[in-house]
Amino acid sequence: MAVEVVTFGCRLNAFEAEVIRHEAEGAGLEDTIVINSCAVTNEAVAQARQSIRKLKRERPAARIVVTGCAAQTQSEMFAGMAEVDRVVGNDDKLRASAWRNARDAFDLGAGEKIAVSDIMAVKQMAPHLVGGFASGLPRVFVQVQNGCDHRCTFCIIPYGRGNSRSVPMGAVVEQVRALVERGHAEIVLTGVDLTSYGADLPGTPKLGMLVRQILRHVPELRRLRISSIDSIEADSDLLEAIADDARLMPHLHLSLQSGDDMILKRMKRRHSRSDAIAFCDQVRRLRPDIAFGADIIAGFPTETEEMFSRSLDLVAECGLTFLHVFPYSPRPGTPAARMPQVAGSVIKQRARRLRVAGEAALRQRLQAEVGARREVLIESESQGRTEHYLPVAIAGAELGSIVPLMIGGSDGGRLKV
Repeated sequence: MAVEVVTFGCRLNAFEAEVIRHEAEGAGLEDTIVINSCAVTNEAVAQARQSIRKLKRERPAARIVVTGCAAQTQSEMFAGMAEVDRVVGNDDKLRASAWRNARDAFDLGAGEKIAVSDIMAVKQMAPHLVGGFASGLPRVFVQVQNGCDHRCTFCIIPYGRGNSRSVPMGAVVEQVRALVERGHAEIVLTGVDLTSYGADLPGTPKLGMLVRQILRHVPELRRLRISSIDSIEADSDLLEAIADDARLMPHLHLSLQSGDDMILKRMKRRHSRSDAIAFCDQVRRLRPDIAFGADIIAGFPTETEEMFSRSLDLVAECGLTFLHVFPYSPRPGTPAARMPQVAGSVIKQRARRLRVAGEAALRQRLQAEVGARREVLIESESQGRTEHYLPVAIAGAELGSIVPLMIGGSDGGRLKV
């Protein structure tokens, strides 16, 4: 392959990897490795650096380009690595011109190593119609939003992604229709702060309106899924779609971060503990079988054992099935990095306890599925996913098909038929 993209971090990065590959290969780059980095934790940045060194040892002749959130926020650091040939900004990486410029710089053996523009100056978002997804791939992502206008005290991502901007609804519907025509069974809407969708567009449509437009205008779409949302911003159209349309999958991933009100205030979150519990109760009344996932940070600065216990209790009180646990990691330049820090050993121990609780919650949900009939999207030769995103061990089904299956058991990690 002329261009290899190695991606770290979120689903949005996974989508953008296809845009990068398409644009870089279109620019004529050869024997090039692109590291699409993540900045959400120190560990994510360290993983990118380790990968760069390893890939250069394995392929010393390859050019290495670093992009993504960590490249945007720490461009000088990556440019200082001898293995790196170029650093491309997070907005620039989606532009054909950035990759033509990289090609020209490599061909001439000259030019600036850093090609990173001011992400805060980006005000609009063009749709990226990706034709590179393999036909028949079961699940594909559609980017509808980028950036974030909020300033949570722990988060560096707005400085890597810029302010919130949205893709117009018509362009999103066109892309979904094109992907469905290519044979993709499930579409996942993705963004940095999905529930802020539309605030910058004429008429300020919300995420729920976008969802309803997709479902209305692409009737042949079999499954629509939305990635992580901020529950406090969920609008009435979105809730009605969850209640009324079976094609919108009964699975929501929530950006909760903590179960303690004081910690939520210090994080500068906009919801309370009771808000989170009330939202889950409301949605469960609308769609009783819904599965919830959540992001929770362990060991945020000033977190006491009592405060942490409220996060631990939230797993049961919100009825969470999937837990994404982040051990707190101070990001330079963020307010939380200047707050009194929790000891690293305590952070690790709390993260481990949260993961144990998450594993138990998943096992409980899997066991509750036994005897149910589910529509399973076949992802690979050995695994599919139910409407609730629960993994199912399978064999012999056609990739990309949706197969009705009776759930016969569980091995603790996956369902069995």
